[in-house]
Amino acid sequence: MTPRASGPTWTGFVLWVLAGAGLALATISFSVLILVAVAIGVVVLATRRTFVPSMFGLVSGVGVLALYVAFVQRRGPGTVCWQTATASGCDDYLNPWPWLVAGVALICIGVAAHIGQMRRARERV
Repeated sequence: MTPRASGPTWTGFVLWVLAGAGLALATISFSVLILVAVAIGVVVLATRRTFVPSMFGLVSGVGVLALYVAFVQRRGPGTVCWQTATASGCDDYLNPWPWLVAGVALICIGVAAHIGQMRRARERV
């Protein structure tokens, strides 16, 4: 008798979310150190049969990073100038709305797909 792989879990989903956010961060920041660390984590998750069914967390992880970018760019779009008692300057901001929409959509897609996986796994039992 071969052991069956267990169904998707929320713990696995959260671990995949962290991996997805790390991969997206490494991609946009071109950081080799982050990429190596996250790649090791992804390999560990992908080789564990209990975590593989929860891989839709990768999609939600990319969405988490998009929400972070939207939060950082919340003053945009355009140039915002500031002044304190000892310094002044201007910052350019992106439009946060596309990042917000993409982040919410990716998180919802990942969660919905994970819930669908969980329901299908429960029906098989």
